[in-house]
Order: sequence, then C-alpha cells, then structure tokens
Amino acid sequence: MSHHTVIMLLAGIGIPILAALNAALGQRLGSPTAAAVILFAVAMLASLAFWAIRGSGGFTNVPDAPKHLFAGGLFVAFYVLSVTFIAPKIGVGNAVFFVLIGQLISSAAIDHFGLFGARISPLETKRALGIAVMALGVWITQRA
Repeated sequence: MSHHTVIMLLAGIGIPILAALNAALGQRLGSPTAAAVILFAVAMLASLAFWAIRGSGGFTNVPDAPKHLFAGGLFVAFYVLSVTFIAPKIGVGNAVFFVLIGQLISSAAIDHFGLFGARISPLETKRALGIAVMALGVWITQRA
C-alpha cells in the first residue's frame, strides 16, 4: 500500500469521526452552526500551518483560477453543516451511509466524464459492478 493510499484511508477514517465530534459539539453548544464555524476556524488554522511548513506559494495565482473551482468550499460547508445538524437525528452511521452512497455516485460520474480535470476512468461493467457491491456492502452494514 502506497503512502498516498494510506493517507486517503486515514482521511476516510476521519470523516465519521469529524461527523460525530461536530455533531456532539453542536449539541453541547446548542448551535450546530456555531460548531461548524469553530470547525472551519480550526481547519483554517491547521491549513495555514501546513501551508507555512510546506513553504509553497500559490496565492499569487488565485486571481487567474476559474471561479467555479472555488465551489469546493461550498461543498465542504454543506457537508459539515448538514452532518452536524442531521447526524444527531439519524445517527452518525446512517448519515455517513448516505454520504458514502453519494460519494460512490459522484466519484463514478467525475471519473467517467473526466469532470473538473480528473483523469478519465470509464464506468465499464466491471467497475459499475464493483461500485454496486461497495454500495451493497455499505447498505448491509447499516441494516439493524
């Protein structure tokens, strides 16, 4: 397993932890929105620290970047706010279940069409079957 795959595995492990922690913080504060703001403040500080350590520039090119590429921030905000509000109501496992199904669908479409500059990976029968098996596996884990 390469270090890239290990990092992505750890990122995947972190998503349900993020959901549980932020949902609990939202309940403790009595405001899921305040919990999201705190999460983003901590994330901003961590990102700035990582950027400073890496010493990589990049901000001078911001004005030239296509504006639609900034929509990723909106999707992160939508995820954090929705999971912070909804996970306490339906459970972290159920919330992440629907997130995973959504990720399977959108990642297959992004790869198939090469959207947003992604490497094209056609959705052939074998790959579609693999994604369906993954979705079935996620569904089975959530059945009581």
